[in-house]
Amino acid sequence: MSLKVGDVITFERTFTEEHVELFTKVSGDEGSHHITPDEQGRLVVQGLLTATLPTKVGGDYSVLARNMDFEFLRPVFTGDTIICEVTVEKYEKQEGRNRKSILASFLCTNQNEKQVLRGSFSGVIL
Repeated sequence: MSLKVGDVITFERTFTEEHVELFTKVSGDEGSHHITPDEQGRLVVQGLLTATLPTKVGGDYSVLARNMDFEFLRPVFTGDTIICEVTVEKYEKQEGRNRKSILASFLCTNQNEKQVLRGSFSGVIL
């Protein structure tokens, strides 16, 4: 899988109550909004669970992250389908090393085309 500047990689996930429950157990993030449904029967998805979307793309390309920047724009609820578009901004071989550096930005939107998360990450690919 070769990357180049300008590539856009897309991944989507529909978050379920099971996702939130498992992440609650693993992270210890037990805010009442993550364990008590709202008036529509939905749970609020943890921000860092939502942030697994761009990290999943990074994992697909074996990125060893050095920096990650997240801006959480609006809540994500169980039942929401979030589409994450990662854009490769920089991709180059590191001089004298057998690895490449990468800088990517991302934007995540819900099924209503509302932005929920944006940010960037940088790292190396070994």
